[in-house]
Amino acid sequence: MIAAAPTRDIYISFFMFTTDLRPTDAAYQKVIIEHIRQLRSIGYAGFEFPIAPTHDADRAAEVESYAALRRAIDDAGFADVRLTTNVGATRTYDPSSPYPEQRNAALSYLKSRVDITAALGGEIMMGPIVLPYGVYPLTDFGEGIWSDALQDALVERYGAARAVLDALGRHAAEKNVKLAIEPITHWETPGPNTLAQLISFLEGVPSRQVGVCIDSAHEVLDGAGPAIFGEEVHRLSADGRLHYVQVSPPDRGDLRRSWIPWGDFLRPILKAYSGPIAVEIFNAIPAFVGSLRLTRRKFWIPGEDTPDSRYPDAYTIAAQALSATREQLHQISAEGRDGAISTRGGHHGG
Repeated sequence: MIAAAPTRDIYISFFMFTTDLRPTDAAYQKVIIEHIRQLRSIGYAGFEFPIAPTHDADRAAEVESYAALRRAIDDAGFADVRLTTNVGATRTYDPSSPYPEQRNAALSYLKSRVDITAALGGEIMMGPIVLPYGVYPLTDFGEGIWSDALQDALVERYGAARAVLDALGRHAAEKNVKLAIEPITHWETPGPNTLAQLISFLEGVPSRQVGVCIDSAHEVLDGAGPAIFGEEVHRLSADGRLHYVQVSPPDRGDLRRSWIPWGDFLRPILKAYSGPIAVEIFNAIPAFVGSLRLTRRKFWIPGEDTPDSRYPDAYTIAAQALSATREQLHQISAEGRDGAISTRGGHHGG
């Protein structure tokens, strides 16, 4: 049964504005709160916050700085705002490392990210937390490892990461946080790139607190097609591993003007998943222009950039993305209801 669209919470990623919330910066807290104010007025129910990587930080103080950010959001009148977090493994904190000391450091680091998520009042931490994002393995001679050699090498890396993710899942359960691992396209990271690869990985992770984030952009680029996708979604749901969903254009830009196979993507999702759906747009901010090779113009940010009426601003793009997503949710939900009525009517008449 497809859930009715009006009951679906839609979030938006703060990748529209930043990759670093700078929680100790009191002035930037006001910027974040103003973005929340504007986006709530548009109609977003919640937000996906990127948690910037740090090294050798005082983890307890770091968690408290995010708790203070949450208090500031609440005090501004947004206590009902729901938050998720976006976290990545790093070259330093690598759960798949062949070295146990590095895996232990990665576990400690990722636990702190779970604690930050809980401090923000969030119940979902998503992202590429199996292998470091964007770090492609090299031979001892500095040459890239690709194709069969890469897939063979990843078998050992995945094996090393399973125990780390299982331990992380147990910690996350204590904090009431679900972990939603995101399979990310091969253009951005070496693996896991597909739902099939991630499902295989999770077979060796007993904790059901560890599950999957499904992103439409990655499914379009690296997915196995609609029929298999439907089977994978059903399997993840039946296994209690479907924890989070994002709608994102393949170019990570203007969602309304993108080629997303809405029906093929959302129909199986809506039958299996009742949680929030997050809009993810990567704006052409400095953190992304080089790493993602963004050639499109920036959606200028009110209060940060000089207004330019020739081009759309970030809030306009966000509003259009929300409208397009709602429209598709309503349409597919209506299809499900009409189909159910038609099926019941046909059966009764027979």
